[in-house]
Amino acid sequence: MSSPTSPNASGHRSVLAVQAVEHLLTDPDGTYVDATFGRGGHSRLILERLGAQGRLIALDRDPRAIEAAAAIRDPRFHAEHTAFSRLRETLAALSIPQVQGVLLDIGVSSPQIDDAARGFSLRSDGPLDMRMDTSRGETAAEFLARATVEELTRVIRDYGEERAAASIAKAIVARRSAGRPPAGTADLAALVANTVGRSRKDATQHPATRTFQALRIHVNQELEELALALEQSGSMLAPGGRLVVISFHSLEDRIVKRFIDAHAHPERQMTAARRLPLRASELPRPTLAAVARVLPDAVEAAANPRARSAVMRVAQRTSEPWPEAR
Repeated sequence: MSSPTSPNASGHRSVLAVQAVEHLLTDPDGTYVDATFGRGGHSRLILERLGAQGRLIALDRDPRAIEAAAAIRDPRFHAEHTAFSRLRETLAALSIPQVQGVLLDIGVSSPQIDDAARGFSLRSDGPLDMRMDTSRGETAAEFLARATVEELTRVIRDYGEERAAASIAKAIVARRSAGRPPAGTADLAALVANTVGRSRKDATQHPATRTFQALRIHVNQELEELALALEQSGSMLAPGGRLVVISFHSLEDRIVKRFIDAHAHPERQMTAARRLPLRASELPRPTLAAVARVLPDAVEAAANPRARSAVMRVAQRTSEPWPEAR
């Protein structure tokens, strides 16, 4: 049996695998959701620790991840090709009213980055695809072919936190207007590098890293999907059930933190919106309790560079009714 911190056959190494599963599993015979199967590192560890009556539902919108899931021959395991933003309806179709835990490992996986044909990587040339679900949706190339300077600026600035967003957007549109749109990942990376130069504080980061991140987030609607998945996950948890979320950049982690805070301290929002003080009996009751914030230790960060930016947040469902969607 391989270590959960060792790469599997695909070269993928799950981040914070042991810590995530230890926080997730509160009942070995419960039903759990790995909402981001990837190549199954977390799922396999969950199955190792599940009891005979336990059940694991895996979701992923990447067709290749679902192909990898087919290799797991365990009657307690079931995989669905779907986005985690459809968690509630997926569980309903499986006649599962509640679960004891949901795991979300957000962002792009190592196998997706390492496959040049997916278009995520700066290390090798490939088509400008960037879709996590290659069976549907607009590719990065198609977005770059139609987006205005204003739209490109907004995407690169807001999702990439790139200071030179306007200059990059203008350069992309200028190339497109000249009949030479970026031909692939290497061409786009070179265009961005030539536009912003390499005068970055972090000399180890390619100048196009933030632009690639922004395009990937936009193409996959990652932040919108995350917000939907968090709300649905919380509503499907049984009392005492755990929500475990691993994120890899500040935009994701901010959404997760605010979501947990909002459900752990709903009275703050209500009192902020009201001028008059409220009686204790009038205050809404928390539906989540923050349990932990976990960072990878030095050993894992050294062994797996992808882990260095990871933040894991854990919350536990209370017995209070989940608020209706607003």
